[in-house]
Amino acid sequence: MVLPKAEEEWGQRTSAFLKAEMKKADVTYADLAKRLKKHGLKDETEAGITMKLKRGSFTAIFFLACVAALELEQVVLEDTLAP
Repeated sequence: MVLPKAEEEWGQRTSAFLKAEMKKADVTYADLAKRLKKHGLKDETEAGITMKLKRGSFTAIFFLACVAALELEQVVLEDTLAP
């Protein structure tokens, strides 16, 4: 599936945000999978999360569950993709 340019950029931003927050919290993909299970996303696996973040394509539900699992109080998507 080919996404419109704006959607692709938003996907890259949200993916970069989650990766950065995981790194700050010293949370691995396996750790995140365990945390997501506690938030009701029982089918998430390390491999699945890795692919979603690599593609930058996932649902808002997945994103919000990750925010909750990482115990974040706010989301700031910096304009890191601007030229």
